[in-house]
Amino acid sequence: MADPRSRRLLVERLTWIGLGLSVAAILLALIAAFGSGQGWWHFRPAFFALRIAFFAALAGGLLALVALLIRTRGRRRRVTMAGIAALLLAAGFSGYIGWQARTARALPPIHDITTNLENVPEFYRLRVRTDNFDIVPHMGRQDLHPLAPEDRWKVIHREAYPDLRTIHVPWPPAQTIQRAADLARARGWEFATISPDAGVLEATDTSRFFRFKDDIVVRARRAPQGGSLVDMRSISRVGVSDIGVNARRIRSFLADLREGAPQRPA
Repeated sequence: MADPRSRRLLVERLTWIGLGLSVAAILLALIAAFGSGQGWWHFRPAFFALRIAFFAALAGGLLALVALLIRTRGRRRRVTMAGIAALLLAAGFSGYIGWQARTARALPPIHDITTNLENVPEFYRLRVRTDNFDIVPHMGRQDLHPLAPEDRWKVIHREAYPDLRTIHVPWPPAQTIQRAADLARARGWEFATISPDAGVLEATDTSRFFRFKDDIVVRARRAPQGGSLVDMRSISRVGVSDIGVNARRIRSFLADLREGAPQRPA
């Protein structure tokens, strides 16, 4: 059995290596995301770097945990704190990346999301990406394989996001678009078109780290019963899967838009 001094040295080495790996993993992820957002490299190498960072963080956390579990006499307080810090950093970072990966696997590989598949809102100033329906995976399903890509997309969309539907608000289309513009402005979206008379708003939302851009159109039409029927569409400019970002954006935005409507008495 190793003497106490050797055990203490082992603990210190494991701790500092673990902390170094945890910190390096986070730095690598930040550099990968920042460089991709600045256009220095494609997002695919950046995603590969995230995978490396994920496993580095796991290794760092494991080493730190082992070091904390080894009993030694005269362990320095700063070594213990460094081990705890390494473990927390590794757990937080790898947990977040793991959650993102799990979400990506749970959701279908599509990136064009809307509230109306029968009458999809059209963009006027912004351009839909040229490869929008080039890659719509059939996911090994026999019922999807023979379908045209756009029809396949509609089937997948209906199954994955049945809650996304046209909403009704009490304001006329022009006022609805003005309210939508206020919400979009508060979210920091970059406007391409705000046309209350035409009942259309187009904007672009940019993600914080990778600077991915998603194009959005909000359409308001006069409802037969009064007020407006509102539809929304959100498309990622790159990638096959959006990890559910566009659907979450639509849900959040339309919920906030409806929240401004007067509530009917129960």
